[in-house]
Amino acid sequence: MSAESDLVLIFWEDKPFTYARIEKIEPDHKKDWYHVTLLLLLVPTQIVTWILKDIYISGAEFQMEDHKVRLEPVISAVENSFSEKENSPLKTISSCKIIPFPAGS
Repeated sequence: MSAESDLVLIFWEDKPFTYARIEKIEPDHKKDWYHVTLLLLLVPTQIVTWILKDIYISGAEFQMEDHKVRLEPVISAVENSFSEKENSPLKTISSCKIIPFPAGS
């Protein structure tokens, strides 16, 4: 299950909609349901609270106003670039491209 401070990608009708950070997960009075506060990374940002089952927080599809919605955890590329066995970075630096900001930005 995703946890507080995790990033998720919200899918709306099977299409990526926006990224969000999970701000809080608090238990609801019903078993296996939670109040999930999300910071939607839109412009401007928005804070919403959804009441979700634990399986929905873990990535299962659910319905919201007759629309299919799903939260997919975002795995950091930095976390993925470390080998669990050697605890050292894999050879991914050569594939990175650094794009500088224009002067005066």
